Amino acid sequence: MNIYSIVDQLFVSNLLGTDALSAVSIAWPLLSITLAVGVMISAGGCALVSNQMGAGDNEKARENFSFFTLFSAVVSAVFCVAGIIFREPILYAMGADDALYPLCEAYAIPIFMLIPFGMVSMVLQMFFVAAGKPGLGFRLSIAGGVTNMVLDYALIAVIPLGIAGAAYASAAGYILQSVIAVVFFFTNRKGTLYFARPKFNGKALIKACSNGMSEMVGMLAVTVTMIAMNVILMRLVGSDGVAAAAVILSAQTILSAGYGGYIYGISPVVSYHYGAANYDELRKLYRVALKTIAVMSVITFILAFPAAKSIARLFANGSASVTEMAVRGMFIFAAAFLLMGFNLFASGFFTALNDGKTSAILSLFRTLIFLMIPLLILPGLLGVDGVWLSMPAAEVLSILLSVYYFRHFKGKYHYA
Repeated sequence: MNIYSIVDQLFVSNLLGTDALSAVSIAWPLLSITLAVGVMISAGGCALVSNQMGAGDNEKARENFSFFTLFSAVVSAVFCVAGIIFREPILYAMGADDALYPLCEAYAIPIFMLIPFGMVSMVLQMFFVAAGKPGLGFRLSIAGGVTNMVLDYALIAVIPLGIAGAAYASAAGYILQSVIAVVFFFTNRKGTLYFARPKFNGKALIKACSNGMSEMVGMLAVTVTMIAMNVILMRLVGSDGVAAAAVILSAQTILSAGYGGYIYGISPVVSYHYGAANYDELRKLYRVALKTIAVMSVITFILAFPAAKSIARLFANGSASVTEMAVRGMFIFAAAFLLMGFNLFASGFFTALNDGKTSAILSLFRTLIFLMIPLLILPGLLGVDGVWLSMPAAEVLSILLSVYYFRHFKGKYHYA
């Protein structure tokens, strides 16, 4: 998902200009908002299913897995139709003005159409790990990303579909992943996890949704914050500020993508060992994870400074004002990398332990409350620099809460 967003922005900015980049930055959160439900079901449902597999109840695990996938497909179809019908008021609320609206609409319509494929793809990617096939999930991600990149160029530079071409390219990547994943889980009967006859299970759905609530809250909060940031920057410096924010957030995605991949990868393993009461393995996983994230944090912090100008030039399409603003913003933002991984891990770890309440609290405070407070205060004092400074300020506040919950629950869950 991160690859698709970055590639779209890269091709759009270089082939269509920074106004088109601003339009993508405004419209892309629409997909994030709708796929937040997919994140909730995939993270919470996978934790529940992995726990059931660890306890030896494979038949129930398959039934719930099939039900969660079908439920995701139905919900995503509703989002698709509603988004297309109400696109105009939605896009204006997201920060579009009259000048940018035509570009935003051209990109948003195909984005809404790909929602069902995107949500099913997201749900099944998580379950590939639970099924013991993380390699296949990874290869599908690469195949979808390559398809997206090739079609981005073909549908913008060769076939001049403009900004809509970038959205169609993303749709093709998601369609490829979702179709192959569905076929795999229908036909592969040798493993433990595959599609069975789904049975409606309201209790399991509530458990999955409550457990994965933190991931949904986190994704929604990030999206809401991104919308607020776009609105603030449009007011302070116009579309160049929105373009600079898109560059900085793309840099953040590039440099911190490993955190998300590692946490999503380790979560089903944590859930399995917790369900099987293998507390020695759980303690090893916890220690290894903290050490791994510490190393990743230092590496991403160091890389942020030499990479800032290169990434800005890559996306800014020769705009000196956008490049300068983005580089300065990345220098300020870099401090967030030292703590970001630990805060992401804290939320993901408690989701894996089926403690959705704690995970949701951590995610909500980090991505909304601790970020929106400085975002609403600092720009009034420091201007545009206050927008960039809000991000590391939120991570500092969040690490205090993460440490508190790690210490508070170590006896209950036996991970430390």
